[in-house]
Amino acid sequence: MRERNGFTLIELLVVIAIIALLLAILMPALQRVKSQARTITCQGSLHQWTLIWSMFTTDRDGYFHQGLGGESQTSEGRWPVVMRTEYKDLDMRTCPSATKPLSEGGQNPFAAWGIFADGSFGSYGFNEWLCNRTTGSNASNYYRHVNIKPADKIPVFLDCFWYDVWPFHTDQPPLYDAATENLAGSNEMRRVCLNRHSAAVNGAFLDWSIRKIGLKELWTLNWHNNFDIRGPWTIAGDVQSSDWPEWMRNFQDY
Repeated sequence: MRERNGFTLIELLVVIAIIALLLAILMPALQRVKSQARTITCQGSLHQWTLIWSMFTTDRDGYFHQGLGGESQTSEGRWPVVMRTEYKDLDMRTCPSATKPLSEGGQNPFAAWGIFADGSFGSYGFNEWLCNRTTGSNASNYYRHVNIKPADKIPVFLDCFWYDVWPFHTDQPPLYDAATENLAGSNEMRRVCLNRHSAAVNGAFLDWSIRKIGLKELWTLNWHNNFDIRGPWTIAGDVQSSDWPEWMRNFQDY
C-alpha cells in the first residue's frame, strides 16, 4: 500500500479547532496582562510627574501656579505651557491607554485632549483647585499651597479628558462611559470619571503618592477647601446603587 504523506481534511479541521479554543482561552488573559502593564506604566509616568510638581512648588515657596480660570487652548496659564521647561519627554503627558488625541480620531475614555495650537496634547489633567488664586468666583475653594491636609486625599494630577478639572461634590456622574459633552463649567467630575483602568483612574496626590482611584471614590476625595466628602454621591451621603447610571452600578461603592 502507498504510504500517506500529509494530513487529512478532518485532521486539519481538528487542529484548527484546537488552536481556536486555545486562543479563546488565552486572549482574555493576554488582554488583562496588557491592561495591567499599561496601568503600571501610567503610574510610573505619574510618579515622574510628582517629582516635577514637587520641584516646581519648592522653587515657588510651596505654591502652585496661578492657573487659567477658563478653557483657553493658548493661554500661558495652562500647565502644559507653565511646566514646559520642567520636562523633556512629551510622552509623559499621556497615559499609555490614551495616547491618540480626539482631534485625530481618539475615542473616549481612551482619548487624549488636543492637539492644541501650540502642538500640545495629553491625557492627564491638573486639579485646578490647587492653583494660587485668591480672587474671583469660589476663591475660598483654592488650596494654593502644598502644605495642606489630608495630603493623601487631595488629588493633584490624574487621568483626565481635559488638561484640568474643577470638581464639585454635587457634580453628576456620566450617563454613559466617557460622556464628556458640554463639560465647561459644570459637572466637571465627568472629565476624570473615565473607565481607563478597570473601573478606576490613576492619580497622584498632594503627599506625592500614586494609586488607582475607583470611579465612585472620586466623590469622596478632598478636591478643594469646601468639597463635601459626605456628599450626595457617597455612601455617607446615602447614595443608593440605583442612583448611579447603569454602567457604574456594579463598581465598588465608597
